[in-house]
Amino acid sequence: MNRRVALPALLTAAGLFTASRVSGQQKPLVPESLEVFNRTATRLIDGTRTGIHLSESADNGVAYPQGIELGNGTIELDVRGKDVPQQSFVGVAFHGVDGTTYDAIYFRPFNFKTDDSVRHAHAVQYVSHPTYPWQKLRAEQPGKYEQPVSPAPDPNGWFHVRVVVAAPQVKVFVNEAKEPSLVVTQLSDRRKGRVGLWVGNNSAGDFANLKIVAQP
Repeated sequence: MNRRVALPALLTAAGLFTASRVSGQQKPLVPESLEVFNRTATRLIDGTRTGIHLSESADNGVAYPQGIELGNGTIELDVRGKDVPQQSFVGVAFHGVDGTTYDAIYFRPFNFKTDDSVRHAHAVQYVSHPTYPWQKLRAEQPGKYEQPVSPAPDPNGWFHVRVVVAAPQVKVFVNEAKEPSLVVTQLSDRRKGRVGLWVGNNSAGDFANLKIVAQP
């Protein structure tokens, strides 16, 4: 499903998340601000967090806040999946074009604390769709574009994600970790594009506190 809706005045008036200047402003995510591909977005309130729930469905889904593009900069947000194998893939897309073309960092929460060493090493993943999905990267360059997350978050709880894009390098930090969980070189040649909330095949996800700081 591709749903286009108007960007709320509170976001456009604030000049939020502009790629032409540094912006550290932070506003609540609301469904009306999103262009949604292959999912339904609903408002989520969980304690002090106000955010977005993306529904479960086959194939991948992405929800882009409208009017927002990023080149280099930092993307921060709170994310929640669940500890159900093969049914929880949650993360963030960047340098996006549409519902099928983007780079993404995503997590498999069901692998965060598993005792299976192979699965544990598949906790955070970089992909560049449509050319470089996880299957191709794992088969051709195992261990290069996916890594464990340490210390491991609660697989059923909220965790904080910080993605630092300094093209072509991308670093991923989780919670308060000082060292990145993943460092990769982008496989796409896009150096600017949309930022979105991302969920994978047969997966729903919760997102809150999206903050984007663009670097000139």
